[in-house]
Amino acid sequence: MREQHIASVFDRDLEAIQAQIMKMGGLVEAAIRDAARSLDTRDEELAEQVRAADKAIDDLEEMVNEETARVIALRAPIASDLRLILSVIKISANLERIGDYAKNMAKRTSVLTQMAPVSDSTGALRRMAREVERMLKDALDAYVQRDAELAADVIARDQEVDQMYNALFREFLTFMMEDPRNITACMHLHFIAKNIERMGDHVTSIAEQVVYFVTGEPPEESRPKADKTSTLIKGQV
Repeated sequence: MREQHIASVFDRDLEAIQAQIMKMGGLVEAAIRDAARSLDTRDEELAEQVRAADKAIDDLEEMVNEETARVIALRAPIASDLRLILSVIKISANLERIGDYAKNMAKRTSVLTQMAPVSDSTGALRRMAREVERMLKDALDAYVQRDAELAADVIARDQEVDQMYNALFREFLTFMMEDPRNITACMHLHFIAKNIERMGDHVTSIAEQVVYFVTGEPPEESRPKADKTSTLIKGQV
């Protein structure tokens, strides 16, 4: 009877931690969406909301870390339970980093609103961010549903984000070479594109944690990467 009670308390602890993860994930999805929209629509007020909302994401990560440490200390979990807790710690860390990148995007909005638009670059960045947001939603769904196949699909889709980043990088180089007045704006836009690309990497890390938790093994193949910008830079030198 006592063992059943301990098991039920442990299950409630895990449910509470996972609820915090899902709340954190929802806030991060909103941060990605709002940061991209504020950039595209030049909405400085919305960008400020994104920056302010990042504290809630940071606070949730701290709560997750505290709760998982407490559970490990009090319950001494083993096997799949320990694997779940370790995965949760890594997932929350990745979510926190994605939130930081969204905040960084929002910080540049106020700067870019003072400059002339560069083609449809902000629209392209918003589409790229939308793909990362969809990937994050699917990664979190895979976590809840214990769906390793969906998680593997998210991992594969990171190549699409890399390809979008490569295309934008080429565009920014072209705009800067065509008109030096575009250089400052394009540099800011490039940093935003790189932030979104890094978000995709962290989403992929979340999906990899899901695969590890569900199967007990890391993904079979190393993560495919399609970021060719280092090659492009060398070609310009």
